[in-house]
Amino acid sequence: FPGLADASISQDIPVEGEITVPVGSHSLDEDYSTLDEPVKDTIMRDLKAVGKKFVHVMYPRKSSALLRDWDLWGPLVLCVSLALMLQGGSADSKDNGGPQFAEVFVIIWFGAIVITLNSKLLGGTISFFQSLCVLGYCVMPLTVAMLVCRLVLLAGAGTVSFIIRLIVVGAMFAWSTL
Repeated sequence: FPGLADASISQDIPVEGEITVPVGSHSLDEDYSTLDEPVKDTIMRDLKAVGKKFVHVMYPRKSSALLRDWDLWGPLVLCVSLALMLQGGSADSKDNGGPQFAEVFVIIWFGAIVITLNSKLLGGTISFFQSLCVLGYCVMPLTVAMLVCRLVLLAGAGTVSFIIRLIVVGAMFAWSTL
């Protein structure tokens, strides 16, 4: 390279830092990372975290650890199951009167994104994904109500079925607003 031979390197620049490897006892936790763990352990760890958040949604209590350890698996499961239950049998029949899977999925996630952006623009201190996680888990009462209503409809449609479904939806609404 032309001109590189003319470059002088100053010998008085001190070198800083520790380049030796400390000799001592290593614990098993220091050498273990999630990249090395088996897939089964990863899945079980994630399922336990989602389960804890489901319990937290059912019985709310103050916990900043749940907000700090956000995930999108639970909201994804809730949204997909709600969309599948709302889809019902309309895909098999020629009557497409019910909501379609993509419509429900997009409405829930786009709504969560809009609310999250609004929160951030108003000076919210939680991260984007923390907000999406909380809003996604808030779909749980809707999903539970839809599951119970589907099970009641399997027993048959009628006035009693309508009253039971009305009570279930009212209870889930009350539960979600507590």
